[in-house]
Amino acid sequence: MSDHILDRLAATIAARKDGDPAKSYTAKLLAKGPVKSAQKVGEEAVEVAIEAARGDNGALVSESADLLYHLLVLWTAAGVSPDQVWDKLAAREGTSGLDEKASRKDRKGDAGKGDGK
Repeated sequence: MSDHILDRLAATIAARKDGDPAKSYTAKLLAKGPVKSAQKVGEEAVEVAIEAARGDNGALVSESADLLYHLLVLWTAAGVSPDQVWDKLAAREGTSGLDEKASRKDRKGDAGKGDGK
């Protein structure tokens, strides 16, 4: 794991997985499982979008930090490591976003379906 803040945060979250839910908000979230963590990610994502639309950059920064934290909690609850996500991003690096999105549709066999665009 690198010395990036997200990696350090992920390590802290992982260390609290078996912690006392009465003493740690992270342990409390993780004890409730991935469904609760997924709900929190959704809530935080909406708050990020609202602050971006309002143009409140200070609130956007704060809500973005909350979103990243809850996303890392969700990954931990679901058994996904940050390195898996970083590797996926690295594999996509240098690929056109349009090409990458088209390749995902082709792999799923549903080109043109489901994205509403």
